[in-house]
Amino acid sequence: MTTSEDVSKVGSPEHVDLLKENMSRVDELSKRLAQAVALKEPHNPGLDGPNQELFARAATAYWAEMWQNPARLMEQQAAYWGQTMANFAEAQNAAKAEEEISEPAISDRRFSHGMWESNPYFRYIKQQYLTNANAIHQAVEEVEELEPIDKKRLRYFADQIVQMMAPTNFLATNPEALERALETDGQSLVDGLENLVADLEANNGEMIVRLVDENAFEVGGNLATTPGDVVFRNKMLELIQYRPTTETVHQTPIVMFPPWINKYYILDLKEKNSFVKWVTDQGYTLFVVSWINPDESYADVGMEEYIQDGYLKVIDVVKEICDVPQINAIGYCIAGTTLSLTLALLKARGDKSIKSATFFTTLTDFSDQGEFTPFLQNDFIDGIEEQVSHDGILKSWIMARTFSFLRSNDLIYRPAIRSYMMGEAPPAFDLLFWNGDGSNLPGKMAMQYLRGLCQRNEFAEEGFELLGETLKLKDVDVPLMAISCETDHIAQWTECLRGVQQMGSRSKTFVVSQSGHIAGIVNPPSRNKYGHYTNTKLKGSAAEWMEGATFNEGSWWPLWSNWLKKRSGKQVPARKPGSESYPALQDAPGSYILIKATD
Repeated sequence: MTTSEDVSKVGSPEHVDLLKENMSRVDELSKRLAQAVALKEPHNPGLDGPNQELFARAATAYWAEMWQNPARLMEQQAAYWGQTMANFAEAQNAAKAEEEISEPAISDRRFSHGMWESNPYFRYIKQQYLTNANAIHQAVEEVEELEPIDKKRLRYFADQIVQMMAPTNFLATNPEALERALETDGQSLVDGLENLVADLEANNGEMIVRLVDENAFEVGGNLATTPGDVVFRNKMLELIQYRPTTETVHQTPIVMFPPWINKYYILDLKEKNSFVKWVTDQGYTLFVVSWINPDESYADVGMEEYIQDGYLKVIDVVKEICDVPQINAIGYCIAGTTLSLTLALLKARGDKSIKSATFFTTLTDFSDQGEFTPFLQNDFIDGIEEQVSHDGILKSWIMARTFSFLRSNDLIYRPAIRSYMMGEAPPAFDLLFWNGDGSNLPGKMAMQYLRGLCQRNEFAEEGFELLGETLKLKDVDVPLMAISCETDHIAQWTECLRGVQQMGSRSKTFVVSQSGHIAGIVNPPSRNKYGHYTNTKLKGSAAEWMEGATFNEGSWWPLWSNWLKKRSGKQVPARKPGSESYPALQDAPGSYILIKATD
């Protein structure tokens, strides 16, 4: 909070000297800024926004409606003008009275600073912004004669404009940033510009806000530390077998396939919340796949290679190392989708190598694209296809930006304000470190996934052609448990349920964990933080499932372990990693996990 002492020092010789010094640094940083921006490589404009036809259709529909019903337009405009005048009059009256406005602040974290209520100027700016935002949202809702998908996209992109234009995103209308600049003699602005330049330089001119202090973490140092060994390596993956912590283990081993969009160590961040360590401590032999971070030489690698050289090869290796006929498998997110494809393929081949399957936040029916609908239409996918045909890969920053804009206030604007206007260093937060440690995707695989699965929904409908077979969702017939998450914005639990309902398994268990895509899965029992819902009846709508569900306190991990024990065989002496045919190659977490997407 600015004090009278802060105000009184403005104009003093010391203050002027500090400002001059800081402004000279700004000039130097501005030159670096220009150089950093020049590093930006051109990319397909289709990646930056929807085809303009969307807005043209919306405008045509809006004005056609207004021509037919002009009273409706006048009613909207009158309401907008009336609210605008009321905002202005309130600000005038408050300024004349020279008194604070006592009305409680709205429940919007962007406007939590006291001056948004106490200062007439800032209160007017806030109120007018909210009035404008409401008018835009109302105008969007009034647009008729648009296809439902176009309406959903229009609503999303209009909201992005509203979020971007928030007064908190601009220095002149952010009281907290102005206050900090006054308190620090402009040092906060200099530090903020330094942060901006550093982010641009680190990302070849792309403005990607650094969310975390990257120097605070080291993979294999204070992250991904559960003891294990790499026992197999090929061009697609490294396979880690974790060292036992019990004298005996279940006979049937577990193989976990994490998504290759991110690194596997989200499940092994630190000892107290490591799913990897917890599973090992329960007396299971656990293998985890660490996928390669592909470069342009992987351009022609498709889902075929991920299944043939990934899933099927790993299953064979694990069966040989453990001398067992079957394994239990886990698939997380896109790796769960691909595990489903693999199960359908094994069914077609009469191969019973997988005894049971566990799915974490896995989509298999894409008939409802959820929050990704704006990005899964042809204008965006065409742009991605053209870009990957040039680059050979779908670069990680493209995916990261898409995910970030689904939560733009939390993952873009608030961090940008903190870093660039407040001049603060990013926090030391392991989850955000992992979130920024993304992977590229091979061009062929990315387009197979986006076109065949997401857009055409082939796996759940007519069948997905792969490796000489037509793979169908109904052919997934092993005993399974699916874990979804209540507030997951990436794989909505309602859509996960619809996919599970179509699988052909006779034994199906569906669970909804509280929280989101990550926290709902990385939910150790020791924290006793998030509960979970269960319901054995899988027929009917998602609403009916939830209405009949039982809420259970605590993590779903013990529930899953008890379910899996029945499918994991007798106890056998604990296994050391590797075998004569597959000796230990390297300590976990291996080398593939260290390959950065920018390499």
